[in-house]
Amino acid sequence: MKPANPKRVIAAARSWLGTPYHDQASLRGVGCDCLGLARGVWREVVGGEPFVIPPYSRDWGETGPHEVLAEGARSAMIEIAPDDAGSGALLLFRMMPRAIAKHVGILTEVGTFIHAYERLGVIEEKLTLPWRRRIAFVFLFPRPARTRQKKKS
Repeated sequence: MKPANPKRVIAAARSWLGTPYHDQASLRGVGCDCLGLARGVWREVVGGEPFVIPPYSRDWGETGPHEVLAEGARSAMIEIAPDDAGSGALLLFRMMPRAIAKHVGILTEVGTFIHAYERLGVIEEKLTLPWRRRIAFVFLFPRPARTRQKKKS
């Protein structure tokens, strides 16, 4: 699996700026949450979503034995070390100590990222030290799979 063009990922993410926050939605200009933003970028950059997203809780303090969000991303994306994150990377944040990662954003440049935040909608803001400290996992969007064309005989 090869990574998608970071410029394409960032352009797709920026096209969602200003979308209102709406829990578990993924409609550009209408409403989305942080995962809905990532899903929308996936659809534009990669293609159809690889699996159906089951309902999920909004509890950033949720604990448990499984990093559900990271495991899902790992099955369809390219995992990299947080220190290797560059433009276009999907960041997974652990919002509370010992909680599972429950928030996502897309790195746009060194020091800025796009995410959907309750009451603010989709925004681009500085990746401040408090945000950087919460990064738990980093993934790259894959390039879309090429469709094979049959040779004419």
